[in-house]
Amino acid sequence: METLDANYWENRYKSSDDPWDLGVVSPPIKAYFDQIKDKSLRILIPGGGNSYEAEYLFNSGFKNVYVVDFAETALNTIASRVPNFPKVQLIQSDFFELNMEFDVIVEQTFFCALDPKLRSAYVKHTNYLLSKNGMLVGLLFNKPLNESHPPFGGHKNLYQNLFEPAFEILTMEDCYNSIDSRVGKELFFKFLKK
Repeated sequence: METLDANYWENRYKSSDDPWDLGVVSPPIKAYFDQIKDKSLRILIPGGGNSYEAEYLFNSGFKNVYVVDFAETALNTIASRVPNFPKVQLIQSDFFELNMEFDVIVEQTFFCALDPKLRSAYVKHTNYLLSKNGMLVGLLFNKPLNESHPPFGGHKNLYQNLFEPAFEILTMEDCYNSIDSRVGKELFFKFLKK
């Protein structure tokens, strides 16, 4: 398997090789955002890429939104699309080196982009980054995908076993509002930090 490092992701964005990019905020995540009342929450979108989710939150009045990504090109795209987005909140870094605290972490195609060997580390680090009563919320693919390159898939039982030691599983169910190409393939979840 190719090394999924900063160069790999930077090259993918530079060549517009980003089939996961919807060009808009994902409908299930938008529906979740629309019911959040507290706009002061500190929200992280790891591996955020072009991050239409960050743009949507910021334009909806959430000012404590952070994006971390390996790829400078992706972060520059957000900065040019949303010029008022604070540059210090667009963090070019390895997610696993991030040392901040957040109330909500939004999962949107980052988990499936990670080498599956890093999944346990992802669970541990998201738990570490969350404040007391913090939430990990988002989408996971509920189907087998690729074995040698991203996106890497999975299934509900695998995710339950992986996340339950660190999180209380509040919701993990089939999406009712996925985009057409992902209908029947996504789970929406809300996990509470233990």
